[in-house]
Amino acid sequence: MGTLSLQNVCKTFAGGVVAVKDVTFSVAPGAFCVLLGPSGCGKSTTLRMVAGLEGVSSGTISIDGTVLNSLHPKDRDIAMVFQNYALYPHLTVAENIAFPLSMRGVPKEQVRARVARAAGAMQLTDLLARRPAQLSGGQRQRVAVARAIVREPKVFLFDEPLSNLDARMRMQTRNELRALHHRLRVTSLYVTHDQEEALSLADMIVVMAGGRVRQVGTPMEVFDSPADRFVAGFVGTPAMNFVEATATFVDGVTVLDSGVFQACAPHVSARTGHRYTLGIRPSHIQLAPNDAVGGVSMHAVVGSVEYLGDVMDISLTAGAHTLTARTAARPGLVPGEAVRATIDPRHIHVFEPGPDGISIGRAAAAPSIPVLTAT
Repeated sequence: MGTLSLQNVCKTFAGGVVAVKDVTFSVAPGAFCVLLGPSGCGKSTTLRMVAGLEGVSSGTISIDGTVLNSLHPKDRDIAMVFQNYALYPHLTVAENIAFPLSMRGVPKEQVRARVARAAGAMQLTDLLARRPAQLSGGQRQRVAVARAIVREPKVFLFDEPLSNLDARMRMQTRNELRALHHRLRVTSLYVTHDQEEALSLADMIVVMAGGRVRQVGTPMEVFDSPADRFVAGFVGTPAMNFVEATATFVDGVTVLDSGVFQACAPHVSARTGHRYTLGIRPSHIQLAPNDAVGGVSMHAVVGSVEYLGDVMDISLTAGAHTLTARTAARPGLVPGEAVRATIDPRHIHVFEPGPDGISIGRAAAAPSIPVLTAT
């Protein structure tokens, strides 16, 4: 295990194109860290700089205090798993796993023992005599992971290793990776654009956009307390609902009024007329009986219904706003139906205006103020 640290790391390509800007974070020994962000955000470039496949324009990358910037990739004590497996087609599974040890001149008896351990960890023992063409995509990916394990490095690097697998195989391999990490506890840095992968695998998530770090935190922190509107909208499926609101005052308390519903925000100090953005996750909008008593609610019209087994995603129109709700499956719901929806005010997020507006906390309930109303 090793402590991986990046301090003010930047990467500028020819022509002045800035791919990574002032990236700073540390991964504790044995932690599984996920770099999460959309295509082109700089996450793969960051990973490649850690691997030594890209040079660092400025800043430092270190493992256990040893600066890696000028070290050759083979001298960094890391192992990398690529998206495309990168297996040798003419070698058997056993030979592919053993390849990095053979290149280092490790004695054959040690090679056999370490290959056996790595193959056992990835459930490949019965496949050691096969060649890559005789394996499924999931099996090939497990071979690539076993080849990384056998090196016993200080840090594992994963470059979107599951993106070539179908949905079922991704889930199975993801579970295997999680179980493997719990057994080995090797410091890991994993790149993905799939926020579900990030939330399920990570001990810590580094959210990136535009070459910069937007938030570092545990999966729960990133999901429940997003640092800004970008993180809030990127993490979570379906995406968070956003509506614009204007600050007004009721009995000396700030109320953010969207024109259709209101959020009480006593912690917000604002001028009358100042604009904010309210964010509500679909899972925090629930349908309720039309005659239900209590709670904050809105009346809306169903726009579309997507059944997903035990849950369903519903498009709701309330005034000028269209919101997505994820609720328990409810048979018979049809487009055009009038419904009542409830929202817990503690789950209404408040952001500064604009697509990158920072979070300024959550709304709160006030007995004399309707936190959410709509007709």
